[in-house]
Amino acid sequence: MLATRSFTAWRAVAQNPIAKAVVAKNLAALPTGVRTISASPARNQHDSDILVKQRAVRPVSPDLKIYQPQLTWYMSGAVRITGSTLAGGLYAGVFAYLLGPLVGIQLDSASLVSAVAALPVAAKVGAKATLAFPFVYHSLGGIRHLVWDSGYALTLKGVYASGYAVLAGTVLGSLYLAAI
Repeated sequence: MLATRSFTAWRAVAQNPIAKAVVAKNLAALPTGVRTISASPARNQHDSDILVKQRAVRPVSPDLKIYQPQLTWYMSGAVRITGSTLAGGLYAGVFAYLLGPLVGIQLDSASLVSAVAALPVAAKVGAKATLAFPFVYHSLGGIRHLVWDSGYALTLKGVYASGYAVLAGTVLGSLYLAAI
């Protein structure tokens, strides 16, 4: 059984040109006659040198020369960035609100409301849009992940459909929240 699996793995490597090139480079880095790594303490430095040579010719995973970024890749990064940004903004606001009186800055609710009321309408809409976009995107991205966790929309078509739905929902939701 193990021999069959091993043969199947080698056959898969032989059929993949990229895998074949990586195996050839790694074998070329080995000294002649060395095909296994010994566990004896006397050969540890030699084995370490062999591993360093092999790693020098291996591609970085994922190899960006052969990996094409896709919608899911960008959206995953954007969900993480918006979440971190929103959390950082929340913490900064809370600390400013709590520590403002200690440094002589009046940051109570009444002063914040009067300061926002004094802004021009364009500044209010711009500020609301700036806050609404990451909030809506991160929220819809989280709902998308919950749908995936329940086992739905995991096909390639479903992943892309939900991705475009999140993008459309983000634009519509952000415009709505900025306008009200």
